[in-house]
Amino acid sequence: MTLAPDKEWWTPQEIASARLPELPETTRGINKLATDKNWRSAPGAARRRSGQGGGWEYHWTLFPMRARRQLLLHAKGPDAPEPRMSRDDAWAGYEALPQKAKDKALAQLRIIQEVEAMAPAHGKDLAVFAVAKARGVGARTIWTWFERIEGVDPADRLPYLAPRHRAAAHRRHKADCDPEFFDFLKSDYLRLSHPHFASCYRRAVTLARQKGWQILTEKTALRRLNSKVSVQTQILMREGVEALKRRYPAQTRDKTALHALEAVNADFHKFDVFVRWPATGGEPSFIGRPQMVAFQDIFSGRILAWRVDQTPNSTAVLLAAGDMIEDWGIPGHVLLDNGREFAAKVVTGGAATRYRFKVKEDDVPGLFTALGCEIHWATPYSGQSKPIERAFRDMCDAIAKDPRFDGAWTGNRPEAKPEDYGSRAVDLEDFLRVLAEGIEEHNTRQGRRSEVAYGRSFADVFDESYASAPIRKATEAQRRLWLLGAEGLRLNSRTGEIAFQNNRYWAEWMQDFTGEKVVARFDPADLWAGLHLYSHDGSYLGHAPVMERSGFFDMGEARITARARRTWLKAEKEAAAAHRRYTAAELGRMLSEASPVEPPKPEAKVVRMVKPKTGKAASPAPAPAAPATVTAIPIRPVAEPEEAPRQRFKRALDLERVIESGGAVTPDQRRWLDGYRLSAEYRAEQMLWRDFGDTIFG
Repeated sequence: MTLAPDKEWWTPQEIASARLPELPETTRGINKLATDKNWRSAPGAARRRSGQGGGWEYHWTLFPMRARRQLLLHAKGPDAPEPRMSRDDAWAGYEALPQKAKDKALAQLRIIQEVEAMAPAHGKDLAVFAVAKARGVGARTIWTWFERIEGVDPADRLPYLAPRHRAAAHRRHKADCDPEFFDFLKSDYLRLSHPHFASCYRRAVTLARQKGWQILTEKTALRRLNSKVSVQTQILMREGVEALKRRYPAQTRDKTALHALEAVNADFHKFDVFVRWPATGGEPSFIGRPQMVAFQDIFSGRILAWRVDQTPNSTAVLLAAGDMIEDWGIPGHVLLDNGREFAAKVVTGGAATRYRFKVKEDDVPGLFTALGCEIHWATPYSGQSKPIERAFRDMCDAIAKDPRFDGAWTGNRPEAKPEDYGSRAVDLEDFLRVLAEGIEEHNTRQGRRSEVAYGRSFADVFDESYASAPIRKATEAQRRLWLLGAEGLRLNSRTGEIAFQNNRYWAEWMQDFTGEKVVARFDPADLWAGLHLYSHDGSYLGHAPVMERSGFFDMGEARITARARRTWLKAEKEAAAAHRRYTAAELGRMLSEASPVEPPKPEAKVVRMVKPKTGKAASPAPAPAAPATVTAIPIRPVAEPEEAPRQRFKRALDLERVIESGGAVTPDQRRWLDGYRLSAEYRAEQMLWRDFGDTIFG
């Protein structure tokens, strides 16, 4: 006879109410599970309910293993012998036992095996008595073990001998509560504000007393929540997506297949040291934390090149890349951060996937794009994507905490400021000297434990691979790509000159290319050295020397000047807005209210002819119309064919001023103005007028 529970067919409502393990506790959840698992297609395990209301009924064999096991445990009364589990259920229950219970079952199996070994010679009764006396176990206990494994294959005896007290624990009645109480507790606890469970429990109990809900004790409620909600779900709902991502094992990347300079990566690092920058270009001395851009060889871990600046910018990236290519060669792959300084067009212009700035078809190829390097972008806000982050973490201790920087260290967190915070700033020259020593020590330190170092230094690993690796060296023509920046410019349509960074560049040959777009390559550290101009297809045009040295020496000072000019302009605009309390329309309205005398009303000088309709008698001539109400400003109501665009815009501007001041215009003038405002000519003239005012009228 096959063992089966007392109730074999279940409706979704009955399944939800039973609260069986691994099954949802709502009817909606049961129906969704039945759809996902395709229960209704199981032969002989799903049927239409014949009673009132219809619906579906499902056989208990469709339930998960833990749910079926619990139903079998309750199949008979507590005094009845425990039913035998199936082979799969027995082994599944055995695997869930702790090791101590497994060891106990194994000891029982060995005793049974001893009895069976002695039984052929002495008989089973005598063998049981002898083994029980030798092992210190009751003979009745050994006979009980034989009853458990009766009819069981010898290979499957172990799980049937396992202690049954854990199964009995499942039969104990579980404390219950109202679903509303538990739902409120879960919703309160699973929030990003990360509340303490005790606080959530107290709030749930307070509400339960008002609602009359059945509650659980605090410890029971916590155990119930941990059993219903997985650790991963709790982390997601209480700490967020990024915290959950950290629970996923990081990718292990194999560097042994690479060679020196095959792949490099770069990023900026902000040192926790106050540095005093010297006063240059009329700017005062500046104290701040320096930013270093560094290029690292991925295979060996060696720092190949680095530059320091006040802020992350594409100029520093360009110069550091130039140092790397000049000293070592052209890398095959470049892994870059997704910041604006690396996605700048002078660095990666023309790359297929930059996700920064507006990509245009005529973009100037950037340095790495022009050199044929394959560009890869690191995942934003993911330090694991860039191996150089590990080197920066090492520098935070080995360099930033150097004793020569004592008093200038800022602390690596806001709450970790030292007591001497801000007491000293290191001169830039001293900082660069210590930084160079620290990077050299970082490269040559022995005892590295990477998968390619084996106790050697990064420099030793790089030098060994570099000696036999195929390295691409830069030609003289390619050196201009990193020693000089690139910018898409257009020659003046009249003279052919170029205005760039507050300087003017011109040569006689440039008059042959007036109005054309060119690529200008220049030395970022010396704008006065002139520009090398190329056509957009890459052919060299010639050198353009500087005409007026009105700009600063380098790009860094140009950025400082531009920033100061923007700050000054913003302050002036705010001051002007503070003084302008009334708009022009408000001023005109106030003046009209203070001047009750109406202006003279001249008669309209243009009369529109009324044409009679075709096929009908002409209507009598209309009575003379009343004179139109206009202002004293003479305005031509109809555009003349020979009127210039600038004059049409001036006439529209006069009409707008009349309307703003509360004056009246004719319907023809209004229609003409509304139509003219929609034209491209009006928008172009309006932009010029906003920049230059009434001076555009001559």
